Amino acid sequence: MSRIFLPTLLLGVATAALAMPAAAQEAAAPAEAAAADDFSNEIVVTARRRAENLQDVPIAVTAYSGEALETQGALDITDIGDTTPNVTLEVSRGTNSTLSAFIRGVGQQDPVAGFEQGVGIYLDDVYLNRPQAAVLDIYDVERIEVLRGPQGTLYGRNTIGGAVKYVTKRLSDSPELRLRANAGTYKQLDGIVSASTPLGDGLVRVGGSLARLTRDGFGDNLTTGQENYNRDVWAGRFSAEINNDDNVFVRLAADYTHDKSNARGGHRLIPSLFTNAPVLSDVFDTRGGLNTPQQDVEGYGFSANGEFEMTDALTFRTITAWRKDDSSTPIDFDALATPDLDVAGLYNNRQFSQELQLLVDSGPFNLLVGGYFLDAKAETPFDVRLFSTVAGLSAFTNAVVNTETFAVFADATFDVNEQLSLSLGGRYTWDEREASILRQNYLGGGSSLFGGANIPFGAPSTNFRGKNQFDKFTPRASVTYKPNDDNTVYASYSKGFKGGGFDPRGVGANAPDLNANGVREQSEIADFLSFSPETVDSYEVGYKARLLDRFNVAIAAFRADYQDVQIPGSAGCTVGGIQTFCGVVTNAGKARFQGFEFEANTRLGEDMMAEGDQLTLAASLGYIDAKFREYITNIAGIGPVDVADFREVQNTPKWTASGTLGYERPVGDGTLNASTTLSYRSKTYQFEIPNPFIDQKSYALLDASLVYRAAGSRWSVGVHGKNILDKEYKTSGYTFLAANPTTGALLTNPAGQFIPALGREGTLTAFYGNPRQVFLSLGYNF
Repeated sequence: MSRIFLPTLLLGVATAALAMPAAAQEAAAPAEAAAADDFSNEIVVTARRRAENLQDVPIAVTAYSGEALETQGALDITDIGDTTPNVTLEVSRGTNSTLSAFIRGVGQQDPVAGFEQGVGIYLDDVYLNRPQAAVLDIYDVERIEVLRGPQGTLYGRNTIGGAVKYVTKRLSDSPELRLRANAGTYKQLDGIVSASTPLGDGLVRVGGSLARLTRDGFGDNLTTGQENYNRDVWAGRFSAEINNDDNVFVRLAADYTHDKSNARGGHRLIPSLFTNAPVLSDVFDTRGGLNTPQQDVEGYGFSANGEFEMTDALTFRTITAWRKDDSSTPIDFDALATPDLDVAGLYNNRQFSQELQLLVDSGPFNLLVGGYFLDAKAETPFDVRLFSTVAGLSAFTNAVVNTETFAVFADATFDVNEQLSLSLGGRYTWDEREASILRQNYLGGGSSLFGGANIPFGAPSTNFRGKNQFDKFTPRASVTYKPNDDNTVYASYSKGFKGGGFDPRGVGANAPDLNANGVREQSEIADFLSFSPETVDSYEVGYKARLLDRFNVAIAAFRADYQDVQIPGSAGCTVGGIQTFCGVVTNAGKARFQGFEFEANTRLGEDMMAEGDQLTLAASLGYIDAKFREYITNIAGIGPVDVADFREVQNTPKWTASGTLGYERPVGDGTLNASTTLSYRSKTYQFEIPNPFIDQKSYALLDASLVYRAAGSRWSVGVHGKNILDKEYKTSGYTFLAANPTTGALLTNPAGQFIPALGREGTLTAFYGNPRQVFLSLGYNF
């Protein structure tokens, strides 16, 4: 299909449709804007672990219905980031299926073992401990909820920044077969088959889904000949449920994903400094020569969820899960054919979790009491190949981090009267982190794990085993006032906590020798490699309303004061006279995040619409003033220095906004939906140190969809355009260039060239968001 003709056709059809008398849609807007054609606003979410109307929940939460996501043509979980205020969801640099998630300035970009996520990702109430294989594809989804702010008194794992809940559909009490296919530009071809049936009298139901998702690359690797940014995924889910539609629900579920997409190569932003390779004209092209190990991501899990209503007022829940994922990945940092700075890596993760909940619903009193246990292991061996520095030299790291956490939590709500409610909650968390870290330089092409000769070059720079424990009580309180059924005002306070750990890439040989005897004690190395927990005090006030029977609004203002902010990173360093790769993790100091979020939807021109027609407008706006108030870094020869004035909060644009205009009208026995969404993000810093090459200036994206559904949604056909204006924008990158340690300004030599901080070529590469895509969707329900 033509990359130009189809977007033009789509935009023309959508524009023509919008010129007709029109109606509400279920497109890219939050579910509160799209879930109900009659605008009754009865959108049910489980943000507080019980089913509630979205308008009544005293939490900043955005919800997307499965039907709305299907109408907008959402392909994976990152698509909702464009229309959720103060939220960033994107594919991590150099990967296809690792998720980087940020909410209100809090998140985690570095996917190596040892770092807790700032944002919790949940799949059917199961917390995913690692970000690998967390870019969840959207199929058979009932809804996705995004909760902003610390979570801990209601959810299994405490998360300091927020949570994203992915909820799949329960099985029907009648046989179902659903087929869905997408076909579009870049030879996109997706097929999804879902089926379920009751057994016997319908008490037991079984079902499953199989998805095949493919697409050619947006560019090419000019060295290996592989396509760059392609997609090659097999995925499936199977579940068996016991559901008497009254007081018992049990689900046994299994899911599997195998991503065989090619390694994602970065685009160099400057010519190579040693070989003078020029910058490529296409940002989706790369020259990275590393292709071992072959890119491969496999993730799977099993879960058992049970919900038992023992009485009208008492419900017991249990959530048991085991998950595992394995990724092999070649990351060519320098994006050149020569191995100047190449990383061959493995990510091996497994986890077991158990959660128990007891819910009391006794008139004006609601209580949730829970316990949570997690046992997780993450192993990340990798070779940093520095062949242009010393022939065959690699810096090998093997880090194994075990996490064991236990928590008890409770949250109670008391309705003082029909208008006033008080909530009080608390959590006590015990985290134990155990790490084993080996760093060894090798000659002969590196470690044998990645095909090298395994010839040691000097003694290990790190050979460390350590253990640490962290515990914290974190309270939460809120007050809610409802002057009437259509208005809700609330104010809340919550304390967030994220445990500390050990830098899995740290170089113990660089630890200070406090005894000055040339032999570093284990305690000295442990102190050097470890980082402390971070905490936050979060305050929020909000207002939710349904006005004039056609206008829904949700407004929240917040402030968060952070202490001991964890800043993970990586840099070039010198060990034993050899320039090598080092982890750099610090508790930088203090930060303050404050801002607001606005979400609204309304029906337009109702008096001028033909019968059955609806025209809607949904909008979101987010603002965040994110600042480091203290950022202590240790500068060689100077000592500790506060550089807060020269640092920025990463992946947190000051402004995020979106607007969706939707139109629906009856056509034949079905309905025609037309929608267009414009989303905007202001300047985004990729790292704490500003970099004019990698940082992304403000930009806007335009999407559009035109979908026809037959009566009863028996079948549907749609055409979808993503990034219609083909905007080029950066999502992440790598930089290993010498910089001023205080200001972060890049340094140059007398000839005006940048100075490499690692390797000889100078690494400054970027990764980009998807270009314009257009695809046709077909669905049929039997």
